[in-house]
Amino acid sequence: MKIRVNGEGKKIELSPENALLSKTLDFLGYKPNTIVVEVNDLIVNSKKWDKVRLKDGDNLEIVSIVGGG
Repeated sequence: MKIRVNGEGKKIELSPENALLSKTLDFLGYKPNTIVVEVNDLIVNSKKWDKVRLKDGDNLEIVSIVGGG
């Protein structure tokens, strides 16, 4: 499956039944408690990541949250 992540094309090797947003983020190496995710211009609540199924051509924008002072 081909998707775009932050404007960059990515090919992920997940079967359609495993192409959940949560599994994709894990596959890409993101830590769930430090990011905000937008799929096709819609912000997805982290509680729904296990229910959102990605498809070929989807566009993800992932923003990392950084603490500090």
